[in-house]
Amino acid sequence: MITVENLTKTYASQTVLDLEHLEIPRGQSFGLVGNNGAGKTTFFSLMLDLIRPSSGNIINNGIQVNTSEAWKPFTSAFIDESFLIGYLTPEEYFYFVGELRGRNKADVDALLARFQDFFHGEILGQKKYLRDLSKGNQKKAGIVASFIGKPEVVILDEPFANLDPTTQIRLKSIIKELTQNKEVTVLISSHDLMHVTEVCERIVVLNKGKIVKDMATSDQTLKELEAFFAG
Repeated sequence: MITVENLTKTYASQTVLDLEHLEIPRGQSFGLVGNNGAGKTTFFSLMLDLIRPSSGNIINNGIQVNTSEAWKPFTSAFIDESFLIGYLTPEEYFYFVGELRGRNKADVDALLARFQDFFHGEILGQKKYLRDLSKGNQKKAGIVASFIGKPEVVILDEPFANLDPTTQIRLKSIIKELTQNKEVTVLISSHDLMHVTEVCERIVVLNKGKIVKDMATSDQTLKELEAFFAG
């Protein structure tokens, strides 16, 4: 369970996030949508203690994120390429993340073998540094790295951006597989309303830092979202 209480983030005189209360149950596939500047990445950055809240708190499985690091072993994320280490090859990076999460080389290799079709032969064995990969391939590497160590909470910011259609379809399948046993909580932000409604059972809409819609996904959700953003 992730619980948010009276969470705000203010820069100078501008409040960019203001969430009075939000609960995300364990095992939920949770989608966050909104226009640029709505506060999506700010919220994820607060969840990962990359920035500090101006007020309020986030509790991740009983642990207050900004006062303890005990949430880190069961939480993983890929926000953008800054999460990568550009001078490593993908293999070196995966093994590095595995070591941080208490997994040996064989464990990591077993996980990577499950994502061969997702990689399309463009990641492993290419003798390229991460910094030399395309934006899409960097994203593939970062997303798969977030699955290492069997995390209980996975946070993905704009995971479908820069991916080709085949890879987007495969990623949607991967996300559904992750959440089907209701043991892994997946939080996704996206500008792509269709993708997020296909993979998330619940969608929250942010506007100027506030929650303006909180809906369980249904056959009508995409139309409702399109109508909302059409103004």
